[in-house]
Amino acid sequence: MADTFPVGHSLHARMDERAATTVASVPWPIWCVVVGILSSLIGGHWDISWHMSIGRDSFWTPAHILIQLNGALVGIACGYMILTTTFGGGTAAQSTSVKIWGFRGPLGAFIAVWGCVAMLTSAPFDNWWHNAYGLDVKIVSPPHVLLSLGSFAIKVGALALMAGLMSRATEGVRRTLGWLFVFVGADCVVQMGTMLTDATWPVNLHNAGCYLAVAIGMPPMLIGAAWGLGRRWACTTVAATYTAIQLASEWILPLIPAQPKLGPVYQNITHLIPLHFPLLLIVPAIVLDLLWDKKEQWGRWKLAAVSGPVFVLGFLAAEWPFANFLMLPAARNWFFGMAYFAYFDPANFLYDPYKFQLAEKTRGEFWGFIAAALVVSVITTRLGFSWGDWMRRLRR
Repeated sequence: MADTFPVGHSLHARMDERAATTVASVPWPIWCVVVGILSSLIGGHWDISWHMSIGRDSFWTPAHILIQLNGALVGIACGYMILTTTFGGGTAAQSTSVKIWGFRGPLGAFIAVWGCVAMLTSAPFDNWWHNAYGLDVKIVSPPHVLLSLGSFAIKVGALALMAGLMSRATEGVRRTLGWLFVFVGADCVVQMGTMLTDATWPVNLHNAGCYLAVAIGMPPMLIGAAWGLGRRWACTTVAATYTAIQLASEWILPLIPAQPKLGPVYQNITHLIPLHFPLLLIVPAIVLDLLWDKKEQWGRWKLAAVSGPVFVLGFLAAEWPFANFLMLPAARNWFFGMAYFAYFDPANFLYDPYKFQLAEKTRGEFWGFIAAALVVSVITTRLGFSWGDWMRRLRR
């Protein structure tokens, strides 16, 4: 969307207005939003580990506070952008804003504010849910889904804000915004990976249903963020950042002492328990970047028809043999994390945690799920391209 000016404006007025919309530095609200997202990222990993290591002893845990701090910081930053544009913004600010319900501001700010409301609403909902139904440790529950939707909306809003700024920023600012864009995009992938934890647990990595779940959830996040960035090796960069975030969580959390406060206790816990080794999304990401470098000019559906199956088959080719390794004693160390179990996990007592739990009963059923994953991946990849194209077009 190109900047537009009234017909009666003089050339000098138009040039002054265009110069006023040029971004010469990263605005402080953007940094505030990124800090909020980082706070939620740390708090989210910490909270899951807290549930696995200690139990849900109170709502007012440090992890919960960090998660909700995201809503507060983003609300302050985006509320400031909307209010200053509505009541104190000049012509330049008005020209790079949208109008919703009588308020004016960047589109991304409105999206992020909705996410803040959803996140803050999920807090009392989650507390009520646990009081009503018990101290469960499920990742996917109604309040957690609301929290996740709010958190994702904040990330979408942040990416939209940065995309709009990059379109009119100086080279140095565009570079900085690009790296912040990569971080937030990778956090989208991290969040989806968390939602898919049950389907992608190591013992399920030889189930076709695992690859169907990944084909449904991952392409919109990974491909959407990479395509929206619009740079060479963007997909690899986003996937590598996702991997680094997950590895940092896996390696740092066990350094913190912890003991269970709820029962039954099946495992001797002395430190925080992390989730397992990250998915090998880096492999299909590299293949996709190589493909896009040569075929970017294809139509979006044609590109999705190739990219989707390439993603699924590339991930399958990497993760399947790696899953075999994860079942071996060589993976039961701090690096690969296969020796960690939640305090409530009866691993080695009631089941073998190093034996694949096969869900498909026949080869036909297995290949049917793989075929479904290939078909679905075309649709979800196309959604990723659409989201990315939308971000590329943003100017306000």
